[in-house]
Amino acid sequence: MIETDRLLLRPWSEEDAEALFKYASDPRVSELALWPCHTSVDMSREVIRRFFIPNQPTLAMELKLTGEPIGCIGLVPMGEEHYTPLTGEREIGYWIGHPHWSKGLTTEALMAFTPYCFNEMGLNSLLITTDRKNTGSQRVAEKCGFSLIDRYVCDGIASLAFRLRQTQ
Repeated sequence: MIETDRLLLRPWSEEDAEALFKYASDPRVSELALWPCHTSVDMSREVIRRFFIPNQPTLAMELKLTGEPIGCIGLVPMGEEHYTPLTGEREIGYWIGHPHWSKGLTTEALMAFTPYCFNEMGLNSLLITTDRKNTGSQRVAEKCGFSLIDRYVCDGIASLAFRLRQTQ
C-alpha cells in the first residue's frame, strides 16, 4: 500500500466491483482509457478478478476521505504495452473517474507510484502512452517529469509516448 495526502493506493478486491462499475461505465472515462465501457457490476467484478488482481501492482486509487476507489494506477502487463519498452522499463497505465478529473489526484498518485517502481521494483525507466486527445493524461505525465518521446499510431489511434528515466 502507498499513501499520499489524499489517497491510498492499494490492491483491488472483488468487493470494489460496484465502485469500479460506477466510474468504468462512464464512456468519457473508457473512451480516453481505450477500454470497453463496463456494462454491469458483474463485468467490473470479472475485470478485477481476471486483470487487476493477477497483474500486480495494479492498485486502486482510494480516496481517503470516503474510502471509495475512484481510479486505478499500475503497470501494463508485459507484452501488452502500447509502445515498445526499453530493457528495464515498464509502461504505467492510469485512469480516474470523471467527477475527480482536474483535481490533481492522478498526479498525486503517479508522483507516489513512480518512486515505488524505481526503488521497489528496480526499474530503470517508465513509459506512459496516451491517446493524443487525452490532454489530461498528458498533463499528468508532464507534471510528473515524463518527457514526450514519440508521436505514433497504435491500433489506428493517434498516440503519444512519454518516458521518465531514473536519476542516479
